[in-house]
Amino acid sequence: MIDRRQFMVAAPAVVAGSSLLSACSSGEDETSYEAVSNRLWRLGARHGLNDAALMTELVRYATLAPSSHNTQCWKFRVEPRAITLLPDYDRRCPVVDPDDHHLFVSLGCAAENLIQAGLAFGLRGDASFDAGGDSVRVALAPAAGGASPLFEAIVERQCTRSEYDSRALSTEDLALLERAGSTDRVRMLLLTERPAIEQVLEYVVQGNTSQLNDPAFVAELKAWIRFSRSDAVRRGDGLFAAASGNPVVPAWLGSVVFDWFVTAKSENDKYAKQLRSSAGVAVFVGQAQDKAHWVEVGRAYERFALTATTLGIRNAFVNQPVEVASLRPQFASAVGLGGLRPDLVVRFGRGPMLPRSLRRPVSAVLV
Repeated sequence: MIDRRQFMVAAPAVVAGSSLLSACSSGEDETSYEAVSNRLWRLGARHGLNDAALMTELVRYATLAPSSHNTQCWKFRVEPRAITLLPDYDRRCPVVDPDDHHLFVSLGCAAENLIQAGLAFGLRGDASFDAGGDSVRVALAPAAGGASPLFEAIVERQCTRSEYDSRALSTEDLALLERAGSTDRVRMLLLTERPAIEQVLEYVVQGNTSQLNDPAFVAELKAWIRFSRSDAVRRGDGLFAAASGNPVVPAWLGSVVFDWFVTAKSENDKYAKQLRSSAGVAVFVGQAQDKAHWVEVGRAYERFALTATTLGIRNAFVNQPVEVASLRPQFASAVGLGGLRPDLVVRFGRGPMLPRSLRRPVSAVLV
């Protein structure tokens, strides 16, 4: 039996070889990861669509929103003059998201995409939260509109989990981001000074260490990782390894590599490099701790992310300080939020894109 030392020596070569084999065999046929990704992340025709095709296209743009672990924890009910977004509790993450906070933030992100897409098709979207049904109804009415930069950014937006270029952003760019991410129901803090970023890093490290020392968290995370291209294409969800800058390997090998190499120390070292390469950190906080405000946080974050995309700015979540409940009040106090609950922590800066994550077909999310 191979021992740990032998594995540590051999694994990098195996991973590299498997990654190369996967790349060589992925091809350019219509079922390859690249082809599927290109078809998904595209600006479609905005004219000549009948009502059913138009609604399908609006739902497609909505599904390009981010969600926790890319679970795509949503369903859509299409009506003659509205689209309702409902939570898909079968896709919840009870360990990392026990109160479904991230789930409802994800619904807000999808609702904002839908509203921005609607304007491009001459429809004004008015979102309202139904507490009785835990759903978001977006009423659609004819309005003067057109393809805006935010709409066009939907197919370019990405949670880019890589190092950035460390350069500061201009005052003008920061003002645009602050305006995009703030509303009368959501406050956004922009932290750009190095001591403040280091303070965030301290809490990220504490939260990450706690999570990776929890077997239930690790099991849940691994269940949503797609280690190979074929697995990612077949499932259409989850965290594709290459989208996090990790090797693409067969699923069976990916599970072994994860167990041996993904440790609190290795991940903390990675987060340290990523945060120190970032231009800043944005912290989002709703005025109340309820599902309606979590949806609004998601909408505000998505406008922030789309605006950042128009400026060539990447972003990625570093939510460990708000996901570990025991750490959350300390983090809130450290960044000056007092008794408010911080909802999202996002690093941002300029850097290269990584491969895109995939989505399930529209037919899979319609009810």
